[in-house]
Amino acid sequence: MKEKGLRVISYNVHKGFNPGNRSFVLHQIRDALAEADADLLFLQEMQGEHRHHERLIENWPKLSQFEFIAEGLWPFYIYGKNAVYNAGHHGNAILSRFPFVSWENINVSPYPWASRSVLHGVIQDPKSGTEVHIVCIHFGLTGKERSMQLTRLCDRIESHVPRDAPLIVAGDFNDWMGRAESFFHDHLGLQEVFRVTHGGYARTFPSWLPILPMDRIYFRGLTPISCERLSHKPWRMLSDHAPLAASFAL
Repeated sequence: MKEKGLRVISYNVHKGFNPGNRSFVLHQIRDALAEADADLLFLQEMQGEHRHHERLIENWPKLSQFEFIAEGLWPFYIYGKNAVYNAGHHGNAILSRFPFVSWENINVSPYPWASRSVLHGVIQDPKSGTEVHIVCIHFGLTGKERSMQLTRLCDRIESHVPRDAPLIVAGDFNDWMGRAESFFHDHLGLQEVFRVTHGGYARTFPSWLPILPMDRIYFRGLTPISCERLSHKPWRMLSDHAPLAASFAL
């Protein structure tokens, strides 16, 4: 890990479109992420394939969106489909500067028409050999749906992540009421990094005037160094979510 610690970013990229879907801005998103210089990217709403956009949008990349962002910067990446439809699919992706030991995409959707999944990977620091469990999520819009998804996520962590293993869970929780806190803190011993460092959740949606605390980075077995909401230019002109960036020491 770098002297600055393990730097992570969680970001809902809105399938590469700006707020209002007026412009395709994936190239600008890639440039902004490259400049932010994170070791790990937890990305939601990554377009794995969209055959209509491939034909109609002039600068649509030949690679999948996660491969396009990762190329030349993050040599290791994993992708899990969240939603599959006639034109293609989108989901969660984790891009990493450290190799993956293992990974799995777990379906946590209670309804067939609202597919959601949990992308769980394990990376390893080549220098120390330390394994870190990393989980990228994008939960549903209704409270009942999120409650069922949180229960499945907790079951996954309890059964697959040792208590003494470093763990990061990040993504778009769609949980503006903060109801995930009791699941994570009380049952799993997880803390939310922006809340620890700033006293409350980061407001990340909508990006041009953040009001709702939708995006979170939870952790266990690491020491938080810093956390910030990236809401300045160019971020507020890209996705409809503002990203969160945090640094940890093992």
